[in-house]
Amino acid sequence: MKNKLIVANWKANPESIREAKEIFSPIKRAAAKLNQVEVVICPPAVWLAELVKGARNWNGGVALGSLKATPPFRVRLSFGGQDAFWELIGAYTGQLGPTMIRNAGATYLIIGHSETRALGDTDNLIKAKVRLALKHGLKVILCVGEKARDEHGKYLQILRGQIESALTGVPRTQAKQIILAYEPIWAIGAQAKGADTPAAFLEQSIFLRKVLTGIIGREMALDCSILYGGSVDADNAAGFLDEGGANGLLVGRVSLSPESFIKILKIANSI
Repeated sequence: MKNKLIVANWKANPESIREAKEIFSPIKRAAAKLNQVEVVICPPAVWLAELVKGARNWNGGVALGSLKATPPFRVRLSFGGQDAFWELIGAYTGQLGPTMIRNAGATYLIIGHSETRALGDTDNLIKAKVRLALKHGLKVILCVGEKARDEHGKYLQILRGQIESALTGVPRTQAKQIILAYEPIWAIGAQAKGADTPAAFLEQSIFLRKVLTGIIGREMALDCSILYGGSVDADNAAGFLDEGGANGLLVGRVSLSPESFIKILKIANSI
């Protein structure tokens, strides 16, 4: 059975490397005690390399780019980027290519988050980002989700379209590097009405695997991790991981609180 994958998306937080280290240090220590969970920290890109550096001498296990963990330590902690550009290098002021993120120490990359979609990421741009990130060895956390859920199920075609656009044509050798994160947009952010329910997420994940099956085949679709994201906290984490059957969680603002995030990690480790 796969370890649960718990991803911390720090978004545009915190303001200083000192604060970033204060958040990261207790999480790092907690991760060393887990045996059923892989933790992925996705800080702002400006703090990524420094946090990776701080983890190099940690004897709880590392998974930092090309850096390999050595026995007897297990790999329980990885780093990820929150987004990347659709070109590697060039005259693109302010952009970061996926190899820059990888060379800073990331092994994962979030693509298609609802917030980047809201800022202008189209399905075509997301497809280009996915292709480039996979080609250059990053594990892609592809976010999909609907703005509203109608009772007639029309929103399912939105989910289908997002997945098919991003993944159709991806080589089978790279498909195993894909993770899906289902994040209903209406359940995200401080103004969210609330999280989805575990039972509803289970239904969505079954549908998502059916769509994946048509793209990458049944075996890979069954092996693909599907995460839940959207107002995740310590109170609902167990429901999504247990009753909802989620392979992991994409945690937003709560991941900035070490105490709350560690509670989620312990819950995931116990299921």
